Amino acid sequence: MRAYHIPAPDIAPSIHDIDAPAPGVGELSLSIAACGLNFADLLMIKGEYQDTPAPPFTLGMEVAGVVEALGPGTSGPPVGARVAVFGGQGGLAEHGCFPADRAVILPDSMGFTEAAAFQIAYGTSHVALDHTARLKPGETLLVLGAAGGVGLTAVEIGKLMGARVIACARGADKLEVARKAGADHLIDASTEDIRVVCKALGGVDVVYDPVGGDQFRAAMRACNPEGRILSIGFASGDVPQIPANHLLVKNLSVMGLYWGGYLKFRPEVVTDSLRTLLRWYEEGRLKPHVSHVLPLERADEALELLRSRRSTGKVVVTPSAG
Repeated sequence: MRAYHIPAPDIAPSIHDIDAPAPGVGELSLSIAACGLNFADLLMIKGEYQDTPAPPFTLGMEVAGVVEALGPGTSGPPVGARVAVFGGQGGLAEHGCFPADRAVILPDSMGFTEAAAFQIAYGTSHVALDHTARLKPGETLLVLGAAGGVGLTAVEIGKLMGARVIACARGADKLEVARKAGADHLIDASTEDIRVVCKALGGVDVVYDPVGGDQFRAAMRACNPEGRILSIGFASGDVPQIPANHLLVKNLSVMGLYWGGYLKFRPEVVTDSLRTLLRWYEEGRLKPHVSHVLPLERADEALELLRSRRSTGKVVVTPSAG
């Protein structure tokens, strides 16, 4: 089968012909129809992600497709079922083996492209805003990187939860995408002062930050007393150092959120969240935004869309499995 594969340390990923894997105990084999890309894939290529596998491995964290087989003694969705799976790796290929207990059966109304773009982005934002920050109706939510893969879902979910949403992104086109997702106020990070604008709007109760760097520092200064700052990632490449005295004076909380980590110590947080999110999707309350769909042979180009920040929402690769 074809796979976008890293064969050894310090070798760039590329398309390789490798043997299709056979499912082991606790695994299912999937004919992969679509794979959603994430910023973490870029970090894995550089060996900088917290869960980077040891080479050789195939990139691609979240997939959707059709169950082909179950491993020995494994219970799970039946052969032929349409599912989405967060596997952490192995998705940029025509076939893959993944933990059967992570497979989610798709609603009939959800296509493979949307399914591959759904779990990490929506799951991260819902767990962050609901479980971690306890966002309340009427509070003000500031979303940084608001046109990106996770940021756009935070705008959408924050609005569904009854918050007033301030979306921050670079450029009019990206801000228009955030506006269509439900943002009440827009900040162009390339021309406007985040702190000044947020203060003029009455301050911020919750910050959703996948960016880090100067935007984190500006957002922290815009927080109201008892504000909660969600640290989701560091797309800017700058991991901010937090002055603890500022937290003390304004009674602020900074909370980290690694969605995949819950699968290791509290998987029910993820499964309960996905149950809610899929119900919202079936009710028509969530509309996944996929800006680019590319075939497997253009995986380099697909990842470059993330690296150069030219995408909005999600980028999906279709291996066209048979």
